[in-house]
Amino acid sequence: MRKELLKTVKRVVIKIGSRVLTDSNGSLDMEVIGRICSEIALLRHQGLQVVIVSSGAIAAGRGELGLTDKPRTIPHKQAAAAVGQPRLMQAYQESLAPHNIVSAQVLLTSEDLGSRQRFLNATATLDALLGFGIIPIINENDTVVVDEIKFGDNDNLSALVTNVAEADLLLILTDIEGYYSADPNTDPNAVLIPLVKVITREVERAAGGSGSTVGTGGMATKVAAAKKAGKNGVATIMASGKRCGIISSVMNGKEVGTLFLPSGTGLNRRKHWIAYTLKPSGRIFVDNGAKTALIKKGKSLLPSGITAVEGRFERGACVRLCDLNGVEFARGLSDYSGAETTRLAGCKSSDIETILGYYYGDVVVHRDNLVLL
Repeated sequence: MRKELLKTVKRVVIKIGSRVLTDSNGSLDMEVIGRICSEIALLRHQGLQVVIVSSGAIAAGRGELGLTDKPRTIPHKQAAAAVGQPRLMQAYQESLAPHNIVSAQVLLTSEDLGSRQRFLNATATLDALLGFGIIPIINENDTVVVDEIKFGDNDNLSALVTNVAEADLLLILTDIEGYYSADPNTDPNAVLIPLVKVITREVERAAGGSGSTVGTGGMATKVAAAKKAGKNGVATIMASGKRCGIISSVMNGKEVGTLFLPSGTGLNRRKHWIAYTLKPSGRIFVDNGAKTALIKKGKSLLPSGITAVEGRFERGACVRLCDLNGVEFARGLSDYSGAETTRLAGCKSSDIETILGYYYGDVVVHRDNLVLL
């Protein structure tokens, strides 16, 4: 199965975690970085395009600031990232240079991808870099982010980048062999699971948190990333970046790590962006009839099916669609603001102009801007 799947891969996103890139002292491990870059160079020579999503900036800067532990406050993280990001890029540049490969730094925040125009600009930039034979190295812009605009971790960022870069595969390199039935650090009976066909709630529950003083993401964030990438029709392989030759082994179809299969045919790029990149600004509650029409019949959301509105949002904002029990079942872009939608709740489409004094259309959320979760 793996070999057949990998035959179609032309562009791969490789996410490399902090714990892979650093040694026992928390400093950048140049030997590991050099080995990984050599393996990436081999992929390039085989005709594959590679995008790297790399952690490690904060870890690289921590020692320079004299911090013995992982920085906790946003300003300390920003300071460490500001010092560490140039050192991280220098490490990649020095390791790729012997292979005649040029790298480029791309720093992103969630606001960059939350704007459709900036999202498309990022896509164009990555396409241009790859067209020139340059390897983009992407990281979250930790020097400017605050809690409200953070991706949360680079696992999440790597899943979003598969959509931005239109990649065929996500490879997550971490410090353990793959996805286990339980935390292998605490459970001696934990078993490596080589294939996950569907990411169920049981799979998500089995994923533990991060106990590292270096990285931010644990197994739960990696499983979530695989799920998001899968919704884009992209398979994910999680494997140990500490193992020599791991990238070559994965790309040659060897049974290493864990393969997460994509779910179905995947969402188109725009709907994936709505579902997983945008942050919802409010909630719209709908009755059972509207829920059935949206799920079973592929209809748009009419104002007559709306029972309540929560939150302040503008026209064009991403909103959660919830049933009468408050359970979210879809997301979409609202054609009316929160205040307008509140006034329209339960009314007929033919009454919209009478109620508001103007008219954007018959629907509150059009089916082309709606994603079932």
